[in-house]
Amino acid sequence: MSDKPRLHSAGPTHLDRARDLRPLIEREAAEAEALGRLTDPVVEALHEAGLFGIWLPAPLGGAELSPAELLAVFEELSYADASTGWVVMATTLENGTGGAYLGDEAVEHIFRGPRTPLFAGQGTRPGTAVREDGGFRLSGRWSFASAMPHAQYVHSLGVVEGTGEERIFITPVEAAEPLGNWDVLGLRATGSIDYAIDDVFVPESRTHLFSQDEPLRGGAIYRLGLLDQALICHSAWALGVGRRLLDELGRHVTARAGRPGQLAASEAFHTGFARAEAAHRAAHALVRQTWDDVEATLDAGGTLSTRQETMVRLALNHATSTLTEVAGFVYASGGTGALRDGLIQRLFRDAHAGAQHITSGPQVLRECGRELAGLAQGEEWAVFALEP
Repeated sequence: MSDKPRLHSAGPTHLDRARDLRPLIEREAAEAEALGRLTDPVVEALHEAGLFGIWLPAPLGGAELSPAELLAVFEELSYADASTGWVVMATTLENGTGGAYLGDEAVEHIFRGPRTPLFAGQGTRPGTAVREDGGFRLSGRWSFASAMPHAQYVHSLGVVEGTGEERIFITPVEAAEPLGNWDVLGLRATGSIDYAIDDVFVPESRTHLFSQDEPLRGGAIYRLGLLDQALICHSAWALGVGRRLLDELGRHVTARAGRPGQLAASEAFHTGFARAEAAHRAAHALVRQTWDDVEATLDAGGTLSTRQETMVRLALNHATSTLTEVAGFVYASGGTGALRDGLIQRLFRDAHAGAQHITSGPQVLRECGRELAGLAQGEEWAVFALEP
């Protein structure tokens, strides 16, 4: 048995709390979409339920859920509302990894308050950092900072000039200039605005390597590194939204059963619904099976093999592509009820907005196929590509 920290588990409490919040989240969803951010009652309820602390290391007072527990909570919240699930998964990933990887001085300042701080930002397209005594000066422009209207801190990827080193930089939200261009097809309530930072000093303790996979605090989940942990988020989100789409279509059709010409009497619809249900359940099973395998490896003190790294990417890609197929079937089957403003229309838009995320891109699927076919011997995953 390895002496490395094992997975931490907090049990079903936070999943139960997420379920309890579903009526409130559903009632507030339309207003949140109109506002372009979650409503204050929902944000407050999420705080009170401790759901913004589910990824935070236990030594900092967080719940530090296991991957399976996180999957269940994010799936539940995304079922209630796609934007709410997205906001919670984004900010908890960022405050959780910050708590695990940032220096002591930063952690003592950022996490000292009675309430879990919320992070927003972007960790793919980088800004530029110039090393200076005690830290760095960061500049750049980033897109899609989910949860920015609710955040106290901003999480940004930057490349250090002269070394090419990629680091995550944590700055107060006041140091970022919102660019006010949030006009999108779906996930409107996530407030995922673009932002700019201009020559802001960031102490070294408020940074960490993008590739860091050895935590300074907390257990085995943080040995996945930032990117692999992000795959938990998007996999659960796709599963939750897909399940809600199918359930809403079932309710829509049942409510109209018995009327002449309705889908309830269509054999073609019955067949299509069965296929959509099977596809969703298969995607769900693959995600769960893949992460069960990951958990066993982490809990034993191991690190993921290249094949396991492939599978967590493939499971996400498959869940996302299945979601868009399900969304298309539900929208086409919903008729004018889906065309008009309402839940099915919003879910359709949200599904296609979320599917645009880089973690589910076509390059990743191609690389998965290459590795699974045995054509990437001796190569390892470097974010979204296999390299020697």
